[in-house]
Amino acid sequence: MTNPQVVLQEEESEGSWMLLSWLASCLMVFGGALPYVPQYQEIQRSSNTEGFSTRVCLVLLVANILRIFFWIGKQFELTLLLQSVVMIFTMFAMLHLCCTVQNSNPVSTKQHRLSDLDLRYFWKWNAFEDYLLFCCGFSVLCAMVSILLLGSAMFIEMLGSLAVMFEAMLGLPQLLQNLHNRSTKGMRTTCPMPGIWRLLLHGKLSNEILKPERFWENHNIMLVTFSLDSQ
Repeated sequence: MTNPQVVLQEEESEGSWMLLSWLASCLMVFGGALPYVPQYQEIQRSSNTEGFSTRVCLVLLVANILRIFFWIGKQFELTLLLQSVVMIFTMFAMLHLCCTVQNSNPVSTKQHRLSDLDLRYFWKWNAFEDYLLFCCGFSVLCAMVSILLLGSAMFIEMLGSLAVMFEAMLGLPQLLQNLHNRSTKGMRTTCPMPGIWRLLLHGKLSNEILKPERFWENHNIMLVTFSLDSQ
């Protein structure tokens, strides 16, 4: 005969594990966006975008769009898919703020648009709509190629590898921006982005430790660039 107390304890234990699993999933979904909250507030407060490289947004947008198409071809954990969606919206929010601040404090009267097709000002456009248009065009291109090659396992693996490669370069644009400015001024120091990046990287590593080997390729590069960013 089953002991009712034992059954109750097992149900409580199972409920606790489900709650912890749900909280961990929420942290993974929204945790990637956390480093950008203090940065967003800093840009709002100072009305200055010089300390933040918008090419970080480019890297993350490309990486997460590719990851979504990789998920379509080879489904992995839903939590990481939702993380990509949240990150895409976060990057759009950062770009919208940067465009608003830059247009309210114009350095010159010359406006740079995507329609100019000038590579010198690639990803330095003044209109937020241009960033949206570029990402939509890139997504459509990925969709068309994926429809043609979705049955190819090599193509699907290539999508995953490209997503990881771009994600591995996450810290590089900010590093180059800091070197150009010869300082880290403009990055939130009371809640430094590099420190949060490292914390979330360790959480991501723990989550992906049992995932395919490709996800290990970017950790060392990310740690190096994040360390340099904080210098």
